[in-house]
Amino acid sequence: MLGLKLTTDPRWVNLAEKSLEDILTDHAYCEQKAATSAITLIQIFPEKEEMVKELAPIVTEEWAHFRMVLNELEKRNLKLGRQRKDEYVNNLQKFQLKGGNRKNWLTEKLLTCALIEARSCERFRLLSLELADESLRNFYHKLMISEAGHYRLFLDLAKKYNDEAYVKKRLQEYLDYEAEMIATLELRGDRVH
Repeated sequence: MLGLKLTTDPRWVNLAEKSLEDILTDHAYCEQKAATSAITLIQIFPEKEEMVKELAPIVTEEWAHFRMVLNELEKRNLKLGRQRKDEYVNNLQKFQLKGGNRKNWLTEKLLTCALIEARSCERFRLLSLELADESLRNFYHKLMISEAGHYRLFLDLAKKYNDEAYVKKRLQEYLDYEAEMIATLELRGDRVH
């Protein structure tokens, strides 16, 4: 369903479990950045009325997820650490085509968001299956479902606002690039991506 061409190394869950405070901190900031990204799309493309209507609830949902992760930290007597650079997202943003028309620029933004949601969904699935803590497994199962829906929404919006053949071509290019990137990024248990 997600189309990812390279799955996460299974050792990632073990590393994440050993760095629970760090992974939850990173996850909290991922949710905050997802809310901010949706707000930014609304601000830059207010004329895309259907997109604005679709993204407005996503902002609320992502912020609620941020608060949920804070709650998970508090339940475990862990602290929210500092936000760290997200090499995965930064590399995806570097892959975006620059220039061109607003239609293609919107497509680049939407596909970047879709890939981030897809990888988050895939990793949340691993956490929901492999973590020792049953409560956290259930927490990540719910979020996995949410991320899958967001992935689908961003793809559908890209196809709504651009030629479907163009979107499919760029999506495949993104998926190829993302797989190469995952293969070369250091495997870290303190990062969602």
